[in-house]
Parts: sequence; structure tokens; C-alpha cells
Amino acid sequence: MTQKEKREYLIGELIGEFPQYADIRIPEDEEGQKHLLRSLMNVRPPRPVSDTFLEVQDAYLGEEAARRGVTDGMALPETMPGSRIVLWQGDITTLKADAIVNAANSALRGCFAPCHSCIDNMIHSRSGVQLRLICDKMMNEQGHDEPTGRAKITPAYNLPARHVIHTVGPVLAGPLSQEHCRQLASCYRSCLSLAAREGLRSIAFCCISTGEFHFPQEKAAEIAVRTVREFLREDTQIERVIFNVFKDADREIYQRLLL
Repeated sequence: MTQKEKREYLIGELIGEFPQYADIRIPEDEEGQKHLLRSLMNVRPPRPVSDTFLEVQDAYLGEEAARRGVTDGMALPETMPGSRIVLWQGDITTLKADAIVNAANSALRGCFAPCHSCIDNMIHSRSGVQLRLICDKMMNEQGHDEPTGRAKITPAYNLPARHVIHTVGPVLAGPLSQEHCRQLASCYRSCLSLAAREGLRSIAFCCISTGEFHFPQEKAAEIAVRTVREFLREDTQIERVIFNVFKDADREIYQRLLL
């Protein structure tokens, strides 16, 4: 099957799951099809899926990942020799590392808003429907929403990374408090501790809580850098901690803190 044939098969299967989608027509253009496929994957509830669907999906997402290119996290230069810390600007879903960190919501099942710009949505979209399924299984077993500042690990499925570590950062609905700062530091410590326990060598952090959760970027970066440095002073398991930034403003903040 060509990429177009795979994409149209996946769209057709997802439309066929729900009677209310019967009137949806598959666009002729590639971008329209990609947008529809991602939207259908985003809104799909965690429910069983056929082995054939997964085989086609994995082949499709694997080819898309290869087209985007992969960056090897272990080959990135340290900000300072011996620091074990890397600053990298780019798309975290293209990063080859033992784990990338997902800034999740408390339901921990991914973002259900079609084609939303958050990192949670992007990671689930490019990992595949398996990620929502395993997250749903974990959360059903837990029986309650994920507390702020904790961390859980899953496979990364169709991402270049081996694992995704999910953490729920603090949500600001008012002024920044000491409790918010404590919770954010806990996110970084929990992710690092979990990675070390799992024997991972590299972990890449997004800018937790600074997007939809409205944590001030400068303060968040200060907490992130301080917490990571404190952890690495005691830990020898982790060889690379990658601070992944997407925006120029975040890169400049981390450069001031790290260099």
C-alpha cells in the first residue's frame, strides 16, 4: 500500500466505527486527509482496535516519522562539558531518546481536541492509538485522576523515543504560588527518578506547564534547571537530560540559565 492508500484505509476504518460519521467525506488533497486522520485519532475513545488497523497505522506512522527525520539525543552536545545537560530546539516527537516527557492532563488519556497544538496532542497523534489504550488501562486500574507532580511511563510506540513519561504539571488559574513551584519541581524529580529506576540513560523534557497551564516561562525554566542539576549531583544512571524547547523565547531563557 502507498502512504495515500494507508491513510485512506485508516480514515475509512475510523469513520466506520461510529454511525454519526457516516456523512464525512474523505478529502482528495494530502493535507486535508492528514488533518482528518489526526482529528479522528484525537477524538477516538479508548476502545479495542483490530490487528490489521494497527499494522497499517504503524506502517503509515513509521513512514511519516522517517520523512520528518530523527535527531539522536545522545549525539547532541552538552551545554558544558561533563554537565550531562543538553539544550535542543526542535520537535520533541522527532527525538530519539530513552524517554520523552509528555505534559499531560490529569485524565492522562491524551488531548481529545482535534488537531490541538499542545504537546500532549502531538505525542498521541504521532505515537498511535495504542498510547491512549495503554494510558486508559493504567488509569482504570488506578481508579482516579493522576495527581499533579507524579509520573508514569509507557512505551512510545511509533515515536523514535523508546518511552513516554507522562506527568501532570500545575495549572495556574490565578497568581503563581509557592505550591505551584513545589508541584512543578516535583514533576521534574518524579520523571527523573522514574527514568533512573527504569535504567534509562537519556530523557528529554518539554517545557512543562508553560503552555495551556500558564506557568510563567522564566520561573518554570529556573525550577527545571535547578531541579535537574540537584538530581544529577546524586544520580549516575542518567547520562543525558535534554531540555527541549520549541520557541525562540524559551531557547533564550534556557541559554541564560545554562551557559
